[in-house]
Amino acid sequence: MANPFFLNQGPINLSSIIKILKITNLENITEHKVNDIKDLLTSSENDITFFHSKKYKDIAKNTKASFCITTDNLKDDLPEKCIPLVVKNVLISTSKVTEKFYPNSVYDDFDKSVKNINETHFADKVSFGKNVLIGSNVTIEENCLIGHNTIIEHNVSIGKNCSIGSNVIIRNSLIRDNVNILDNCVIGKHGFGFFPNNTKNIRYPHIGIVLIGENCEIGCGSTIDRGSMSNTVIGKNTFLDNQIHIAHNVKIGENTIVAGQVGIAGSSIIGNNVKIGGQAGISGHLKIGNNVEIAGGSGVIKSIPDNSKVMGYPAKNIREFLKENR
Repeated sequence: MANPFFLNQGPINLSSIIKILKITNLENITEHKVNDIKDLLTSSENDITFFHSKKYKDIAKNTKASFCITTDNLKDDLPEKCIPLVVKNVLISTSKVTEKFYPNSVYDDFDKSVKNINETHFADKVSFGKNVLIGSNVTIEENCLIGHNTIIEHNVSIGKNCSIGSNVIIRNSLIRDNVNILDNCVIGKHGFGFFPNNTKNIRYPHIGIVLIGENCEIGCGSTIDRGSMSNTVIGKNTFLDNQIHIAHNVKIGENTIVAGQVGIAGSSIIGNNVKIGGQAGISGHLKIGNNVEIAGGSGVIKSIPDNSKVMGYPAKNIREFLKENR
């Protein structure tokens, strides 16, 4: 889905992008205009994308983008219509270009636009506790509850029959109907995205959002980061226990149950009907299939096919693990 919150400054002349990237061998196409920056899968003609790892080769060869920030070793995996912009560090370069398109997406300072809910039109339609603050560009549907000391910052849409607990902070999120978000959650803030660069760590923009489907529950003290380039998604009827961290770009399917203190690193995809035991850790950029069961305390460092049961570190087939640890 298109980003509904961060304002795109495009189209931007390719000459400006080439200048940012310090590329000197593309003078003949510099007058071209670039509409947006997107990932390999969602980009369209006249967009710019990025390609930094062989693991995305199959997606890269089918991208619709007109331009791609990449390396000399990867450029030949792009389609002919996609012009490679060759750089030394793809991710740092992508960060700089994304900031050009979305200059307000790098930092996450507190929302200065908030007002006490009693000063807004929500006072007559929402049941709320004490010291509730509401930011700009917020919509809240009927039959919702908001607990004490909660801040609904800018760019939030909350559906019908939702319950938001106390001491919750939400921004840059779309929350569907019948969702329960329990106390002390933080949803939609900037993810842990930066690049170490000599004496200064460079933060990269997060232009994605958090999308929580219908009938979900988010347990106390959980954190769900908004996406960097794509969105962070929690599928409908998925329940998260307390103190869970969902990193940027993670996508969790429908009817999934995640027990307490689980951490899921960035850009991993969790299927439907998955069960994850307490204190399990899932590394980034993995795919966990449908109907998978992951035992508590497991460390998942490789993708897992459908209908598997795993445990241990590194996580392996549960029968194999039990045989080795009798």
